[in-house]
Amino acid sequence: MNPILLSFPEEFETDRLIIRAPRWGDGSLVNEAIHESASELRPWLPFLRHLPSVDDSESYVRKARLNFLERTDLVLHIIDKLTGDFVGSSGLHRFDWNVRKFEIGYWLRTSQTGKGLMTEAVIGITNFAINTLEANRIEIRCDRRNASSIRVAERAGFMLEGTLRNLSLNESGNLTDIKVFSKAKGYEF
Repeated sequence: MNPILLSFPEEFETDRLIIRAPRWGDGSLVNEAIHESASELRPWLPFLRHLPSVDDSESYVRKARLNFLERTDLVLHIIDKLTGDFVGSSGLHRFDWNVRKFEIGYWLRTSQTGKGLMTEAVIGITNFAINTLEANRIEIRCDRRNASSIRVAERAGFMLEGTLRNLSLNESGNLTDIKVFSKAKGYEF
């Protein structure tokens, strides 16, 4: 089946969050969060070597919206239900529709850390992937030095499968190891 023919909701909720597809006009929200959090996120997100302008962020959001509709990448924005504030971004990436394998990526704005919001979002996205997209495998990959991302994966119930040594270059151009966490049908769910 051609993935573009798949129908599924663009928005779902957890106890405290609305998790939804990007919308045109979200660029300023994303840009504000990136600028607030750049120093904390820069070691883990290579695209932050140069801070984007509001127009750059809006261009990114519009492309992410189109990718969502084409089912080629599923960026998801995380909104606080109570305040309506943009708190971070996540999504399902590098997937294989035939296998129904997805990778969850995520970042949270600095002012929203320490509240369990990203763990809640990852659990919600995992449930969406399993129950709506019929996932057979879900991965979280992160730099071995990224303690916050590792804690999110563990709290969300993902199992460490292993560490891929010297897999990529970090922000300084040095080789780094990547930890791979997963949930797989027939094992954890």
